Formats: sequence, structure tokens, C-alpha cells
Amino acid sequence: MRPLHLLAAIALIATRALATDTASTLALDRLATLLTGTFSSADQAVADKNYRHAVLHAVHIWPERADGPWLYVEQALPEALDQPYRQRVYQLATAPTGSLEARVFTLDNPIKATGAWQKPEPLADVSLEHIAFNEGCTIFFRAMPDGSFVGSTRGNGCASDLRGATHATTDATLTSEQIVWWERGYNASGRQVWGNPTGGYLFKRQAAP
Repeated sequence: MRPLHLLAAIALIATRALATDTASTLALDRLATLLTGTFSSADQAVADKNYRHAVLHAVHIWPERADGPWLYVEQALPEALDQPYRQRVYQLATAPTGSLEARVFTLDNPIKATGAWQKPEPLADVSLEHIAFNEGCTIFFRAMPDGSFVGSTRGNGCASDLRGATHATTDATLTSEQIVWWERGYNASGRQVWGNPTGGYLFKRQAAP
């Protein structure tokens, strides 16, 4: 190959790689935007008594880190906002396969983190040493043509011992207006033992991220 042709080929490869990286970054930022904010299932709870009114808060944390975005997510009932029933840290990343991942972590001291979404620098006093990766609970997202994201866990590797379960699954659909989050627990024989059997919680966006 002639030197000029070789340089042109190298430039083309570099341009394509940069375009791919840029597209992945934009998709990851879009995913973070849709996951971040304040959400409520109040309307669903009124329409269907099988669902409770719950509030979901999700905020960016650790902006100085380059291996993110990182989010803190807190869910609670409106009558017990100081006693959230779920607190998680998510690391959003691009997988080697090109899919987008929400890697799930638990806090070693969730009580201390309660209400962190209200602070100017949420979880500023928490580091990676204070969280534990939930093996098998990663949610894999794919971007849809309409700008939404659809994601789910894979297999039965997300351990759960709630109400006799051995593992749990999560399915999620994210749009600019709402999050549909469907978690279910299964026992060793594959029977569902917790979670709504017909569909997920529909959290409508209450405040822009």
C-alpha cells in the first residue's frame, strides 16, 4: 500500500473509532438523563390498587470520576420518606459488546445515605470502598428508535432471599416522561414469590434532571 493510501486508511479507521466513541458517549449521557430526576407512581396507585404510591429520586454523584456516570437512587413511600425501602448506586457504562450497562451496587451504610439526593454533593463522603457490586444484577439497556431505552437483567444470577426467593429479575423501560420498573423474585423451582405478576411500577417524571 502506498504511504498516502496507508495514511488515508489510518485516518478513516481513527475517524470511525472516534464516531463510535462519540455515539456511545451520547447514548450513555442520554441513558443517565432518563434515569435521573424525581418520579412518582401516584397515578398508577390511584388507577390500580395492586400498586402503591412510591417516590423515586435519582441524582448524579461523583462527577469527578471518569468511569461513570454514577447515580444514587432512592425509593420510598411518601409517608415514610426518611425510611426508604431501596437505596442503590448505579454505574453506567458501555460494555465491550457495545450495549449499555447499569451496574448495581449496595451501600454498606444505607441509613447514613438516606436523603442524599437532596444534598448539593450527594454521597461526597462515600467512596468505592463503601459500596458492594451486586453480581448478576446488572441491567443491560439498548436504545430504541424513538429515543427510549429498554433494559433487563440476564439469567438468574441476581441473588435474592426476600420472601423465599433465590434470585430476582429486573425489566425497565425509560422515556423522557416516565420509568417503568418491573422487579420480580423467584424461588428455586422458578415460581414467582414477590413482585407484581402483571407489570412494573410506572413512575412518572415530576422534576427534570
